[in-house]
Formats: sequence, structure tokens, C-alpha cells
Amino acid sequence: MRILNAVFGAAVALAMVSAMPVGAKELKVGLANEPTAIDPHYHNLTPNNAFLASIFNTLILQDDRQRLLPGLATSWKALDSTTWEFKLRQGVTWHDGKPFTADDVLFSFERAPNVPNSPSGFATFTKNKTLSKVDDHTIRVKTAKPHPLTPNDVSQVLIISKAAASGATTADYNSGKAAIGTGPFKFVEWVPSDRLVLERNDAYWGDKPEWSRVVIKPIKSGPARVAALLAGDVDFIDKVPTPDIARLKGDSKLSISQGPSNRVIYLHLDQFRDDSPFVQAKDGGAIKNPLRDARVRKALSKAINREAIVERVMEGVAVTAGQLLPDGFFGVSAKLKPEPYDPKGAKALLAEAGVPDGFKLTIHGPNDRYINDAKIAEAIAQMLTRVGIDTEVETMPKSVYFKRASRGGPDGSPEFSLVLVGWGAGTGEASSPLKSLIHTYDKSQGFGSSNRGRHSDAKIDALIEEALATVDDAKREALLQDATERAIGTLAIIPLHYQVSTWGARKGLSYAPRTDERTLYSEVHSN
Repeated sequence: MRILNAVFGAAVALAMVSAMPVGAKELKVGLANEPTAIDPHYHNLTPNNAFLASIFNTLILQDDRQRLLPGLATSWKALDSTTWEFKLRQGVTWHDGKPFTADDVLFSFERAPNVPNSPSGFATFTKNKTLSKVDDHTIRVKTAKPHPLTPNDVSQVLIISKAAASGATTADYNSGKAAIGTGPFKFVEWVPSDRLVLERNDAYWGDKPEWSRVVIKPIKSGPARVAALLAGDVDFIDKVPTPDIARLKGDSKLSISQGPSNRVIYLHLDQFRDDSPFVQAKDGGAIKNPLRDARVRKALSKAINREAIVERVMEGVAVTAGQLLPDGFFGVSAKLKPEPYDPKGAKALLAEAGVPDGFKLTIHGPNDRYINDAKIAEAIAQMLTRVGIDTEVETMPKSVYFKRASRGGPDGSPEFSLVLVGWGAGTGEASSPLKSLIHTYDKSQGFGSSNRGRHSDAKIDALIEEALATVDDAKREALLQDATERAIGTLAIIPLHYQVSTWGARKGLSYAPRTDERTLYSEVHSN
């Protein structure tokens, strides 16, 4: 399948609001996934990070291909193998008019990994880094050992105002009280499930957005988003449903922008409990957790027809996956290919593992987070059932799902046995999924923060940690490839496919597709 990485002109009539100044422009957006919070450190989730990037800035920004660009830091350099220096942008003010300084950066990095009840935090980007202030516009980041990806990590942490956020809770951000940023837009209001409203920050340090006001309507239903676009209720939508893409392409009044993302859709399996809560014997009785056996995990992978999922469930708008990132990203292994569909091989492995008749299993997933997520779970359940693993499906809203999947079990452990999840590499290279999804869970070190299967392999851990401390790019890439090959070889996760992102608009608007899937309102332009 050939995916056109192009932006098509699209047609849009922009509504004017009588209360706005003459010449002011409002952008109306239909958004598939609203954020779970306005707190920029509460949940490391793409909808949150994408929306909040309009309000807050990072020290280092990323372009549409995730190449690093100056943000609140104008430059950065390594002073030695464990020390990085960042020069901060001068003359920047917060939305409340207070000046941005190094104190705000130090405060942000201290708070980011410590937000109470975070479903998936930012510790993986902040741990083992000590920040110090040189002067009001210079900071240094000291790492315990060489860490060449320090700039990439820094690009993931949104900077907040120390004055506005001291003592602030997630609820204070959600109400807007603490939502004071340096970004291109100011926060106006959030009415969950109804609207998010932003207004332009005319004092923004960078290029000013052309939109005076952005009104975002959360519309979870794909057909409803398309209908809103067709009716002119919104000007721009994300996540065009796969069945509607051809229709929009063929409508002279509508058009799309489309490109591959770095997000892999995958399965995490319970690999740390002998008694897994959603695994049973065929007769409904207890069974020692078969998912801990690599042969069983391999059988599940062989039982899944990835090509069928891409062609039938995803309407051809996805790419089958054999590892953590698609081709073209740093650390991808040329040796790994998608697992071929082999139901006979799956049954043979189950027999070899001592469960020739299979077992009972429930797959859990979200129904409003990834493209066709509930349909994917249903398709997988049917495929597993065909090889003897009687599989049921339970899906739920992401606001409920991620909390339960991460810490809904005893003592805050992951609740489920088999979960459908996705991961986009925020840093644009393979250490992002490796240290978050594959490395042994270690909260104190910030590793395995999204390792919901609690896979653990000391050899892989050592390879990841060595890669993170290796300055030489070629050597680091080889280590990342080695870690990836071992992780896929032992089925730490089961990769399914990579998403392709699609945005729709009416005539007059354009948007360059981003590999990080983000919808940035300052980058929506009228032609």
C-alpha cells in the first residue's frame, strides 16, 4: 500500500463571532479525543500533550518529522559527557505577564514526575537528571552517566509557571486557575465533553497564530465528526474514519491531509502473575497463567492475521508492524518483519506449551482512543478463538481504561491480562518505547512507566541502559536494534500495525501531517 504523505488544499468557510473584533478569525475544530486533564504533567498521553502544546511550551520543540528546534531554549550543547547547558530565550512572558526564567524550568522538572494519581507520568524523561541554575536564562542538566538523548528527553516536558503552579493541583489546571503558559494560545475554558476554548496569545514570542479564537468540540463518533464537517458546524477535524477517507478525497468541497505516524498498536500480556485475573481454563476453573510462557505468546502472535486487520478493519489505512517503530526511525531493526499469519503453527505451539485445547481469555481495550480500537479488539478475539483460545472482549472509555490498565489491580498493579494499547515515540527514536514499554518496571528510575504487562528481562534492561549512555550514534543504534530484536523475539509485546493519520478540512485550510499525530492549531493555515 502506498501512503501519500501530502497535504491537500481543503475548503473552509470561517465563522465570525459578533463579539469578536472586526477581522478576527475563529477556527472551529471537531476533535476525536479530548484531553483527560489540562494539567501538563498529569498524563503522558498524545491527546493531552497535543492539546497542551498550544498553551505551554517545551525548552525544545519538534517539527512535523520530530526534528529538534529551538523553543524556550535558544541553544543547547554538551559541556562534557554528563553535562548539558541550555540557553533560555529572553523576553518571554507568561500569559499573566510575568517573566519566564530558569526558576520555572527547575520547578517544572521537579513537578513533572510527581503528580498524584498520574496514569502514566513523565518520570522516564526526568529521572537521573539534576538541573541547576547558572543565571536567570541559563540552566545545566547533569546526568548520572553519559546520556546523549538529554535534548530529546527535554523536548517532552512542558514548562509551567512556578508562580502560577506552586501548590496547584490537577483540578486547578482543569478549572483554568493554574493553566498559565507561554504558548501561542491562552486557555479560556474546558467544559468536559462539550468544548475547549482557546484565544490567541498576542504576546507570543514566536510566529503568531492567524486564529484569534479556537473552539474545539470533542466529537468521539467518527461519523458524527464527518457529518459536522459536511454541515459546516466545524472547519477542521482529526482522525477521519477510515471508511470515509475515499469519500472525502472525492468531494471537491472537502479534502484531506494524510501521513504515516510513529504509533504502533500492540498487545501487552500479563507476564508477572501465576494467577492472572482474566485467564481461565476451558471449563472456567483456575489455570496457571499461560501468558508467562513465551511459546504461548508466540502462538497468540501467529494466530493474528495482521494483513486482514489492515485491509478489513483499517480499510487499508495502516501498515503491518513487526517491531516498535516503522522504517525510517532511529533504532529500527532491518531484521524484524511482521509475524506471518500461521494458525497451524499457533496450535502446535499451544500444544508444546501444555495447553493443546487452549484456555479462556478476556482482551481489554479502549473504545475511544485509537483508530478503530474496539473493532481491532473484536477482530483479534475472533482470531484467537479460532485457534482454541476462547476470547471475550471488554472495551471502555479511555478515561476509565488507562487507570485500570495501569494501576487498577491489587496494590496499584495493572488490572488486566491482555490489553490493546498504542505507543507513539515522542522522542522520535527507539529508546522511547524500549524504556517505557519493555524495560523492567522501576518507578524509582523512571523505567517501564507504561509496561502494563510487567515483562522483565535483565539482558534487555542492560542493553537499553547501555544505549542510553552511549554517545556514539552508530553504537547506540546497534544497541537499540539488539534490544528491540530481543524484545520482539521473546514477545515482550505483540506488535500489530502502525497507524496512519488523516485530517479533514473544508476549502481554504491546509495542515501538514505530523509523525507524532498531533493537531497543533497554530499550524492550521488558510490558503
